[in-house]
Amino acid sequence: MRPLLCYLGLAALLGPCLACPSTCSCSTKKNGRLLAECAYKDLQEVPEGLSSNVTILTLSANRIGWLGQGSFAEVPEVQSLWLGYNQIGVVEPGAFALLVHLKNLDLSHNKIADFPWQDLRNLSGLQILKMNNNRLAGLPRDAFRALKDLRSLWLNDNELTTLAEGTFDNLPSLSQLQIFNNPFNCSCKVFWLKKWTENTSVSITKGGSTLCVAPGRLKGKAVTDIPDHHCVAPSVQLTYLSNLDNTVMYDGLTLTLHCSVAGSPPPEIRWKIQTSSRRIEINGPNVARDGSVKQSQERFLVFKNGTMAIPNFSKENEGIYTCLAVNDVGTRDVSVNVALAGSENPAEDLLQDDPQASHLGGQSCYKGDEMDPSGAGEKLVIVYHMPRESKSRAGGAVPQVHLGTFLLALGITICC
Repeated sequence: MRPLLCYLGLAALLGPCLACPSTCSCSTKKNGRLLAECAYKDLQEVPEGLSSNVTILTLSANRIGWLGQGSFAEVPEVQSLWLGYNQIGVVEPGAFALLVHLKNLDLSHNKIADFPWQDLRNLSGLQILKMNNNRLAGLPRDAFRALKDLRSLWLNDNELTTLAEGTFDNLPSLSQLQIFNNPFNCSCKVFWLKKWTENTSVSITKGGSTLCVAPGRLKGKAVTDIPDHHCVAPSVQLTYLSNLDNTVMYDGLTLTLHCSVAGSPPPEIRWKIQTSSRRIEINGPNVARDGSVKQSQERFLVFKNGTMAIPNFSKENEGIYTCLAVNDVGTRDVSVNVALAGSENPAEDLLQDDPQASHLGGQSCYKGDEMDPSGAGEKLVIVYHMPRESKSRAGGAVPQVHLGTFLLALGITICC
């Protein structure tokens, strides 16, 4: 009986190690790792019956076209997974998520256009990732963020036209990168890649073959040869305008801000407005050539030339007005904090409301003043001084609404 029990116990221990599909060849390597060799078997799916102890699984050169969520449920200990030269076109989310011991993953020479990048979040020990010769047209900026041990990344021979800035950040172990033979559109969206390659210690294999397909003027040039002058980060300057020289009586004050931008390609102008009661974003002009307002923000008129006008400016419009200049190279912004004073001495009102202004002197501002960047890091407060109501001859109150005094009460950040 005792020999029989020993035999059964030994079989129980060895049984899982010996499990192997008939289409595969399984063996134990000298280092104790269990290899399941299933390459060149004309397989159309991942075979069943694999041992849970498999650490190396070779499925290269088959006809596998689909990977499901449970395709590798039987091999949770796998460290090297070779799937190159198949016909994989569909990878379901979760297909690789549980393979936390994975160090080498080869998906090259397949038909993958969409990939569940979130699966990589669990694969922090991954060292080699081969996704070359697929149909990838794009990938998220944070696709590889969790791969702290990644040493070699192959993305060549795909359909990538651009890469988001920061794609290869947070990869401290990366030493080899292959991105050649992709149809890059060398707009300024990939200008960061030129700068990154100039400063990185990563070996970029066949860097000279990382060529531009578009635009026409750069076709055939290496990404690393994009001229610097084609891509210039935005600069932005804010000016405020008044009609101090106009003595005509108005029904109300009009605040006018003008945003001047420069850069290549020419930046778009966007506005952000933060008042005490709401936050508004205006992405582009809302006033047509015929003067009609395209959107429902009638209180804030934005023109194509970068000017914003706020007719009948009132206390409810007080707040922070930010102009943003945006192009493919980056974003710059500048803000002005606008307040409306209602006394004969607006400086006193403002100082009572804003203790931070107490140590700063005021100065007069005139039509078309540019906001001096010398006070970088501060905000400018424009105070519109509204004279108190005066009595008319008939005894009624008549508001004196012509533009009177501007007062600068805080330091400024006006140019960037």
